Amino acid sequence: MTTHGKVKGIIANLVIVESEGRVSQNEICMIQHSEAPLMAEVIRIDGRKAYVQVFESTRGLTVGTDVEFMGHMLEVTLGPGILSKNYDGLQNDLDAMEGIFLKRGDYTKPLDAEREWEFTPLASQGDTIRSGAWLGEVKENRIMHKIMAPFTLPGDWKIISLKEAGNYTIKDTIAVIENEQGEKRDVTMVQKWPVKKPLRNYSHKPRPFKILETGIRAIDTLNPITEGGTGFIPGPFGCGKTVLQHAISRQAEADIVIVAACGERANEVVEIFKEFPELEDVRTGAKLAERTTIIANTSNMPVAAREASVYTAMTLAEYYRNMGLRVLLLADSTSRWAQALREMSNRMEELPGPDAFPMDLPAIISNFYSRAGYVELDNGKTGSITFIGTVSPAGGNLKEPVTEATKKTARCFYALSQERADSKRYPAIDPIDSYSKYLEYEEVRESVADRISDEWLGMVEEARDVLIRGKETSEQINILGDDGLPVEHHVLLWKSELIDFVILQQDAFDEVDRMCPLDRQKYMLEKVTSITRNNYSFNRFEEVGKYFRNLINLLKQMNFSEFKSDKFMEYEKELNTVIEERRVA
Repeated sequence: MTTHGKVKGIIANLVIVESEGRVSQNEICMIQHSEAPLMAEVIRIDGRKAYVQVFESTRGLTVGTDVEFMGHMLEVTLGPGILSKNYDGLQNDLDAMEGIFLKRGDYTKPLDAEREWEFTPLASQGDTIRSGAWLGEVKENRIMHKIMAPFTLPGDWKIISLKEAGNYTIKDTIAVIENEQGEKRDVTMVQKWPVKKPLRNYSHKPRPFKILETGIRAIDTLNPITEGGTGFIPGPFGCGKTVLQHAISRQAEADIVIVAACGERANEVVEIFKEFPELEDVRTGAKLAERTTIIANTSNMPVAAREASVYTAMTLAEYYRNMGLRVLLLADSTSRWAQALREMSNRMEELPGPDAFPMDLPAIISNFYSRAGYVELDNGKTGSITFIGTVSPAGGNLKEPVTEATKKTARCFYALSQERADSKRYPAIDPIDSYSKYLEYEEVRESVADRISDEWLGMVEEARDVLIRGKETSEQINILGDDGLPVEHHVLLWKSELIDFVILQQDAFDEVDRMCPLDRQKYMLEKVTSITRNNYSFNRFEEVGKYFRNLINLLKQMNFSEFKSDKFMEYEKELNTVIEERRVA
């Protein structure tokens, strides 16, 4: 029986409803506004009072308005046709909406119910299945989209009938199943999942720690992230977060890319819509949009919709992970999500934490990040969600609550430096402040040794040491002047600059340098390490900079050349000649 209620109070997007019956936490309700029904979610229950956050503007809403509780949580519709779509946080198809501005109460269907899909069965009549079992598949762009048994199924079920190969819509019944009690259910290609309560059909088992190759040297070489890992990118405005995210999405070892633009400025979201369809997938040669879904909520939209978008994106990622796919989820920016939590917490007059954020902000962030991971499905296949969020701290302050709370959860920290961005050293990832906690795991170190080299981590630590000592030397030179330190200190400084320019810096707009595979990273790091290990003879400090600039130029030309091509080998030959001019045996 449907529960009804009436509006008793309105505080911006927070509405207080007095219910006539039972309601549940996170239940969806529809407020019968005079213009159009407004969707809202229950976020707190106090006796007969339900505090709901409205996903639309509440302008013109009055006390006494009728409210109908729907009996289900905020949920998404899952099935073939999600890829290449642009959704908002409520999974409305933005491309199906008319006009420049979104209309209040305008909700669209997320999937095309009339399109036919070529279905191929993977199971057989008479099979015993459980929730999440693969019944068949359809081809969605380049991805084989698995049609799965509903995840709400309790216990074992038997397939009574299964459609043969052919073309069907998402509404067609493709299987009939029956349990031991004789209850029968029709199964279509569509499922509905709650976004804030993960549905699982996998086991928590020890995972193989595999480095996720992104093609970005500043990440893969110094601070790698693993498949199914978590990381975040904090940094002030203008430090290259968007370009870095585009590079990761194009180049990372992932089957599916989901981008959650949760609370970014409208112009930045427009750029995503314009640029993503045009980006070339460097791994397949097709358009990146073919394996991408975008969830967009701009900063001028209601805070409740902004908060919903990250959960919608994660649920879509979990759906594809349960098909045995590798999913990369990028959220930009989780600061706006946290600000939405803060606004609703303040309106409910909860006890504030640091900077007025909710007291339980670290727990909320931790719970969300924990939904990423590498899993083994019940059928023995594996899938993963690698989650990388961005944080936009005000003024670039990396000590603010959202950054601090995220650091406690995410295993990789890629701090963007204003100083590096100002000096046009992109990607502006600070090599000293950034870290990857995955390198602390013995399993990861063994995986790196097997996949790359036994000496790899030693060379990385050696390069990091040179960078730290080079930074210290640079600070000394700034205080004492160029002639205030011996030549050896200048050599150390330029060795760190050589690592910076050749390994850390990368041109995201160069067709060759934009993606650097691990075998090429290994080759270049070995080359650079061999140079930094050498001793060199100089009479004056002025000679040092001139010499190393020449080395850097030759190495950068190697970066811009096809790996081990004739041009690449010519630059390397010239480089070896220049090295011998000053090297001391």
